[in-house]
Amino acid sequence: MNTLIWISIFIATFCFMEFMAWFTHKYVMHGFLWSLHKDHHHKDHSSWWERNDLFFVFYAVISMSCIMLHDPVTFWFGESIGFGILAYGIAYFLVHDIFIHQRFKLFRKANHWYAKGVRRAHKIHHKHLGKSKGECFGMLFVPFKYFKN
Repeated sequence: MNTLIWISIFIATFCFMEFMAWFTHKYVMHGFLWSLHKDHHHKDHSSWWERNDLFFVFYAVISMSCIMLHDPVTFWFGESIGFGILAYGIAYFLVHDIFIHQRFKLFRKANHWYAKGVRRAHKIHHKHLGKSKGECFGMLFVPFKYFKN
């Protein structure tokens, strides 16, 4: 496959995953699968693992399946889609789990305007403990109002 096409599909998939994260977060996690996402908002558990982490596992299985089912003739774009989903998953893990929620004590002193905006938007999202009245469901692309001081 042409390298430029592979890279284009990879980048398009990565960008589309931000929409999928927003959609899944707003309509699935805060909808019919709130029972899996609720522990992420309430923190009334002592385990490092949250039921909410099953969403990460779901997308990891999709990513691995695309990569493994890649076929140069019939599913030629599977590898670039799978790696695009994987790259978004890594970015999501770094931003959400490590930077924002500090599951690992890294990036604690990040003081960049983008870092502050993402952290501020997520804090606003978590101020609502219930599944309704939520706002700011995206992760990497958040509304400009959160970047203002």
